[in-house]
Amino acid sequence: MRGKRAVVLGGAGFVGSHLCERLLDDGAASVIAVDNLITGNEQNVRTLKPRAGFQYVKQDIIDGLEVDGPVDYVLNLASPASPIDYANLPLETLRVGSIGTENALKLAEKKKAVFLMASTSEVYGDPLVHPQKEDYWGNVNPIGPRSVYDEAKRYSEAISAAYERSRGVEVRIVRIFNTYGPRMRLNDGRVVPAFVGQALKGEDFSVFGDGSQTRSFCYVKDLVDGLVRLVLSDVRGPVNIGNPREMTIKQFAEAVRAASGGGREIVYHPLPKDDPKQRQPDITRARTLLGWEPKVLLEDGLRETIAYFREVAGRPSGT
Repeated sequence: MRGKRAVVLGGAGFVGSHLCERLLDDGAASVIAVDNLITGNEQNVRTLKPRAGFQYVKQDIIDGLEVDGPVDYVLNLASPASPIDYANLPLETLRVGSIGTENALKLAEKKKAVFLMASTSEVYGDPLVHPQKEDYWGNVNPIGPRSVYDEAKRYSEAISAAYERSRGVEVRIVRIFNTYGPRMRLNDGRVVPAFVGQALKGEDFSVFGDGSQTRSFCYVKDLVDGLVRLVLSDVRGPVNIGNPREMTIKQFAEAVRAASGGGREIVYHPLPKDDPKQRQPDITRARTLLGWEPKVLLEDGLRETIAYFREVAGRPSGT
């Protein structure tokens, strides 16, 4: 990455800000973070602003995308990504996955840059195949409550592949599985901040369904390492990046209790419509083609995440 110029769309988001930091640490000459802050937070890049080569631009990529000078990599992480966000922002989610992605692809084409499309395990829907491999086409409800995110990402993969076939853009597609770590929003509705927040407040853990549904949790630094390896590779076709260690939601609640030393009883609530029953990545392609696999143990990652949320809780409002 040394001497290269990268544009990170969604660069003030949870994953995007970590990616900007990693690119700078790897010697990138310029990292431009573009974010409209609809779900991102400028505080996520506050420590990056003084660094040489870093630039933050507040902009909605739906409205177009222009960058001065050469660009080597365009990394598209722009999208609401939690169930609460895409339930509250359904049209914005669809537009950024369609119009926004095409604007990003046009930039990559113009600059002759490598394009990384951050897709999601949600393209598999409520999977009938377990674990999920990249050649599985998924089981998605196209009009369900999660469809605005599922279908936006499926479309973003399709248009990325079309630009590669018809326009010659170098495309990399990553399917990101559940990721956690510092800079998540405590109220974003995903299970990690939800359980951590409840533990820190000494509240009951809210588990939907009977708690037997499974997830696989990847620490953000491991994920970002996979993204960097992929964008620097010549690997074509989607690649799963996630932690294959599968556990039930009930087991995860107990892991958060153990790591935090807090939380009360597990309280069960009705399972939301179309909530996946199983989610576990097959990372054979990532291991074989990228030499990647997760290294951070869940227990260690949870300690880092809980420490971050404790720090955030102690900050004055608005900082």
